[in-house]
Amino acid sequence: MLAVSISNPPPLKTTSRSTITYLNPTFQFSFLIPPDFNRSTKPLAIRAIDTAPLFDYESKVALQFYNSQKLKIAIIGFGKFGQFLAATFVRQGHTVLAHSRSDYSSAARNIGVTFLPNADDLCEEHPEVILICTSIISTQHVLLSLPFQRLKRSTLFVDVLSVKEFPKNLLLEILPTDFDIICSHPMFGPESGSRSWSGLPFVYEKVRIGNEEHRLSRCEKFLDVFGREGCRMVEMSCSDHDKYAAGSQFITHTVGRVLDMLMLESTPINTKGYESLLNLVQNTCRDSFDLYYGLFMFNKNSLEMLERLDLAFEDLRKQLIARLHDAVTKQSFESAVKVQTLQDNYNYEVTNHTQNGSAIVLSSRNQRSDDAIVHNYKSNDSGQPDDSTKLKIAIIGFGNFGQFLAKTIVRHGHKVLAYSRSDYSHVAQELGISYFDDADDLFEQHPEVILLCTSILSTENVLKSLPVQRLKRSTLFVDVLSVKEFPRNLFLQHLPPYFDVLCTHPMFGPESGKNGWKGLPFSFDKVRIGRDGSRMSRCDRFLDIFSEEGCRMVEMSCAEHDWHAAGSQFITHTTGRFLEKLKLEATPIDTKGYETLLSLVENTAGDSFDLYYGLFFYNINAMEQLQRFDLALESLKKQLFDLLHGIYSKQVFQNEENARDFRERSMLPEIKI
Repeated sequence: MLAVSISNPPPLKTTSRSTITYLNPTFQFSFLIPPDFNRSTKPLAIRAIDTAPLFDYESKVALQFYNSQKLKIAIIGFGKFGQFLAATFVRQGHTVLAHSRSDYSSAARNIGVTFLPNADDLCEEHPEVILICTSIISTQHVLLSLPFQRLKRSTLFVDVLSVKEFPKNLLLEILPTDFDIICSHPMFGPESGSRSWSGLPFVYEKVRIGNEEHRLSRCEKFLDVFGREGCRMVEMSCSDHDKYAAGSQFITHTVGRVLDMLMLESTPINTKGYESLLNLVQNTCRDSFDLYYGLFMFNKNSLEMLERLDLAFEDLRKQLIARLHDAVTKQSFESAVKVQTLQDNYNYEVTNHTQNGSAIVLSSRNQRSDDAIVHNYKSNDSGQPDDSTKLKIAIIGFGNFGQFLAKTIVRHGHKVLAYSRSDYSHVAQELGISYFDDADDLFEQHPEVILLCTSILSTENVLKSLPVQRLKRSTLFVDVLSVKEFPRNLFLQHLPPYFDVLCTHPMFGPESGKNGWKGLPFSFDKVRIGRDGSRMSRCDRFLDIFSEEGCRMVEMSCAEHDWHAAGSQFITHTTGRFLEKLKLEATPIDTKGYETLLSLVENTAGDSFDLYYGLFFYNINAMEQLQRFDLALESLKKQLFDLLHGIYSKQVFQNEENARDFRERSMLPEIKI
């Protein structure tokens, strides 16, 4: 505090700038002289300099409360997951110690953790919480090696294993009854929880907590570590956890590992579903096989789920094979070979054929090429285009997918006509579309584009039934089937050579494309397009509908499309279909990976089985992929059962040795002293 006095002032010095400066043995200070300053008034003099103590009781109480919430946590097993948790503990201000068989002293130092290579030294520090972050397989061995006698008798033990009944029974069996126990499972890891833990499930059971206030408080403080990070805190019994985990986490990891064995790769025509499978493989296979084996070995529900998974896939495979008759298959692909031969024979003739003075060119891209061509189409739209850029498009097959495409085509200003075996006249009227219940009447309107939106199975019959003689001879035929070589061969076989042919596949549908088509792949092959400007322009105007919606335009041969689709789209639908047979449901502890599987089931099962069967029957590559999937599942099962057999055999031999030692000891003569 600054005190001043008017008596005995220090020497006064004036300056030309009307400034008074007081000199003092220890300091000096100055101030300007006001204009009305009365020089007869005694100047102020400094008597003392000190400060009043700050009255900050609230801050002290807050600091005391803050410190009271901090824990001394010892992490046993300081591998990747232990370090992942430790970083958050340290950030929240807790004191963290670590012990592991491997030397992680450098990693601990970087995080701000004290690393103790000797378990006795760690336990003598009297941590309040012992956090077990070992692998499932090594947990028992690690627990038995800890010097419990060096800990305080009220220490809280917590595990974070992916199974719960096993560690619960282990902790109750090995630990003295004085110790508290929480069994927990953070259902995320360094990858899924790298950005935030907000909304991620944290499952726990308070297995044994003392009644004393400080022990109850310590338990809540530890759980609050995860609550403060935004975790979804789920309290449930260990047995309920394992039941849910077998149907979600174990299934997720199993599917991820099976798909990993297929060596899936990104393609130019990835669907959203296939990309979710690629992400699933990446996330599950980063974990060690020991973790996956632990989910199987130490969860009694997992074997049942593995058997159900096997039966579901076998049932799906039988369902496909039952519809696949050798004679029909042979006939179908023999016809395809004949069409290819026929095409090769008349390539020269068709190329030089002139219709109304216009040459027609047949695409020679009938073999799988090394690279797909990704186009960035630019629309001719400058404001509102004139009517000359608009097309008259007839949609054959006005079901769910035909209506889905029609809405966008109409929005682009094109005139749309529709025809279907079922009566969709009311839907067409709502969309502003002319509906025809007679194909002859439709074709007499001379549409410029015939867009086939039929199912794969009915395409050939529909195409044969169309009165193509009523069309202009330069009409463009377009399909949107999920397989491409099959419709390509049909068009070339059944359509006269003066019709143009464009084979396309919008790699999305009413569900995946409901929020827009931007970035979604659209595959196409200009199979046969006339050389004159009007026919080439018409083809480009049709493709513009999709490019203007933001689709990723991928030009590739039909053969290349089917090769990629068998390894991506067919695998995606197969995975979704056999998971559907498991009747998977959401659980209170869903992981991001399991939510991916649930979404996959919802999206694929919404399509008809005929569509899925068409992907199998009409794609010559699909059978190979189905066999590879089957072999991958069998290989994974063998890997699991071989490990299980090895452990069982080891236990049997160990028990026999123990029994033999016991018999030998019991046969020793009694020694009398």
